[in-house]
Amino acid sequence: MRLVLLGPPGAGKGTQAVGLAARLGVPAISTGDIFRSNIKGGTELGKLAQSYTSTGRLVPDEVTNDMVRDRLTHDDVAPGFLLDGYPRNAAQVDALDAMLAAAGTPLDAVVLITADTDALVARLLKRAEIEGREDDTEDVIRHRQEVYAAETAPLIDIYDGRGMLLRVDGMGEITEVTDRLFAALDGR
Repeated sequence: MRLVLLGPPGAGKGTQAVGLAARLGVPAISTGDIFRSNIKGGTELGKLAQSYTSTGRLVPDEVTNDMVRDRLTHDDVAPGFLLDGYPRNAAQVDALDAMLAAAGTPLDAVVLITADTDALVARLLKRAEIEGREDDTEDVIRHRQEVYAAETAPLIDIYDGRGMLLRVDGMGEITEVTDRLFAALDGR
């Protein structure tokens, strides 16, 4: 199964990706993990990404796309994959479409984990407190929500228009959300 997880910051994509991937027997692939792996491994793409991240800049789409393209060539993705954090914008959707078309492996579904913005802000503030993330202030968290709304939320319409979008309520206990995810996938 080949899936994309979408949802605003704090909706639980990373948490759900791990359990979902394990139950499906596919790797959970997050762009953050890909960046860290390439940087740690000293790859050319890692060095390029680090030249941006070390100065607080976002890694450009071209570099991100190249890293994802490379990751999707690994043997462990043969049975499928779950992308978490990619694509983030319409240009990355186009790049992913081209990658998958070249490989002859289309997406099976895109799962949108939904949640109320104020509840997400509260959730992330609590996480920041527990994990000691001093830079995760309410202003920063709300800004991330705005960036998501401007850049990533439009992907909802793209994938919905293709009939691939499954909406799952991300509020509640982790296991409840997981159960909803599997119910949505089973019902497609």
